[in-house]
Amino acid sequence: MSEVNEATVRAEVRAWLEANWDPELGLIEWRNRLAESGWGAPHWPSAWHGRDLPAGLVPVVEEEFKRIGAVGVAKAGIRVLAAATILTHGTDMQKEKFLRRSLTGEDTWCQLFSEPGSGSDVAGAVTRADLRGNHWVINGQKVWTTSAHKADWGLLLARTDWDKPKHAGLSYFILDMKQPGVTVHPLKQMNGHASFNQVFITDAVVPPEMLVGEVGQGWAVTTTTLMHERRGADGLRTWAQASDRPGRCYEEERAEIKTTMEPYKWYPQRAGRVDLIVQRAKQTGRFEDPVVRQEIAKVLIMSKAAEWTARRARAAQEQGRPQGPEGSLGKLASSYIARAAARVHTQVTGANALLTGEDSPMGGVIAEILVSVPATSIAGGTDEIQHNIIAERVLSMPKEPSVDTGKPFRDVPRNTVR
Repeated sequence: MSEVNEATVRAEVRAWLEANWDPELGLIEWRNRLAESGWGAPHWPSAWHGRDLPAGLVPVVEEEFKRIGAVGVAKAGIRVLAAATILTHGTDMQKEKFLRRSLTGEDTWCQLFSEPGSGSDVAGAVTRADLRGNHWVINGQKVWTTSAHKADWGLLLARTDWDKPKHAGLSYFILDMKQPGVTVHPLKQMNGHASFNQVFITDAVVPPEMLVGEVGQGWAVTTTTLMHERRGADGLRTWAQASDRPGRCYEEERAEIKTTMEPYKWYPQRAGRVDLIVQRAKQTGRFEDPVVRQEIAKVLIMSKAAEWTARRARAAQEQGRPQGPEGSLGKLASSYIARAAARVHTQVTGANALLTGEDSPMGGVIAEILVSVPATSIAGGTDEIQHNIIAERVLSMPKEPSVDTGKPFRDVPRNTVR
């Protein structure tokens, strides 16, 4: 196109969709067409299934998809983080192998960062990768790994050098989750779901071409993944909305969403369900209580402020600006809002909030909120981690004292053994 602006982009994508969209196509066939056209990820490079569009014009493309009812590329789950990371740091071979299949949804992914002994200290990983001959051998344990039980591939952070400081001795790999030596065990949560897993890795093999970035540069690659994760922290609320329209493509998308989103179905409850507060207060008659009304107002104000902060972050991303403080601020705000919402739900519902089952308030949704909300303060980086990031990187306050700065990692005290 001669001039790239909203009008020309809208006209071109509209013409392409009207000529190509067919709801009777198979889902994978349609998404392959999108990958070939570049309209599935128009902000990606044209060499890799995109159209080199500025990120600010992506909403224009999305509006046209919505207008005609066309299904988009796969956007749910860790595959989004995998694609963003590979696009930034991956080799041409990795891009060739994984990017198209991330758009079509043919590959499923998990993120192998957290470990039992390091908590939110992702850089404290002790899962080791040893080079033996021409391949890497992985041994270690990962935990809190969403969807590991069905993932084809894992984004793995492992230690390749124990004599360098903590952040310098890490490397980043793509791990085949279906190979011998990778064992996945689900973790049952107190809310009854089992979204997370612990993963035991014993002599699993990674070929050299599955190293992402350079040896010892794993922390830089990991930072890219985490940046995209925090920027999309509120994305689960809008991910993968199924259409009830007839047609093969819609039917296959509904089936995909049901499977892919299964581990995340309790995520609205862990966010506190602010959207239910006024409804519940009116149902129970507590809406006229001045104390309760005041607490409801506080939650609604905090929620709206967080929404505006999230919009700022998305606007910055669309304009191509680097990650600012909005990601950590938004993550921290979501924890406060979730806890405040849970307190209000308890005020509104009373002791019945503890009941579960069909006869409990909203079929057990209120009780599920109360036991799910604590996860918000942990997942994706604890509140304490976000406080440190904001203090050090935004407010330029002195860094928290560290016992491991500059030391070889093998000499750093820790509560696990190699």
